[in-house]
Amino acid sequence: MGVIFYFSKSPRYIPLEVIYAKLISLFILTVILPILLYFLLKTIGQVKSIYLKSTKERILPLILHFVVTLVIVKRILTPTQVVELYYFFVGILISTLACLILALLNFKASIHLIAVSGLLMFFIALSIHFSININGTLALMAIIVGAVATSRLHLKAHNYKELVMGFFLGAMPQLLLVNYWL
Repeated sequence: MGVIFYFSKSPRYIPLEVIYAKLISLFILTVILPILLYFLLKTIGQVKSIYLKSTKERILPLILHFVVTLVIVKRILTPTQVVELYYFFVGILISTLACLILALLNFKASIHLIAVSGLLMFFIALSIHFSININGTLALMAIIVGAVATSRLHLKAHNYKELVMGFFLGAMPQLLLVNYWL
């Protein structure tokens, strides 16, 4: 979602072939490959369900997510070509590593909140960077963050501490990395 938003709002000229190549490769690595890896982990008994209820179940999927994101940062998005997206994915890498460390310490941060808060912070940074008015998008993203947090509480998947930690694990790396590309 962040990549599509970036390419739709960026005032930079990027050849259409490059955009399509990035989108296709990122779709394969961030959608198709994780689905296949989930079914592999379920088949070999490493995960019981898609919900990853225990911290122990989260460790291997987070390691795999870290490796896939590392491949994206090293091979797909270079800082010389699309600097904003490069640092967006570096932020995702940092968030994943922090979530993995917390899982190893038996703390279950909300991965849903990590994702949406990181995306919200990236959108805010893009609006400042490109001097564009995306207040409607930012308001919608704030509502989505609230809805995701509320749904996680309603489903009793997380408590308040886990949600707050997830929010900060997603937002802080994006905020700290803004200094490198803004």
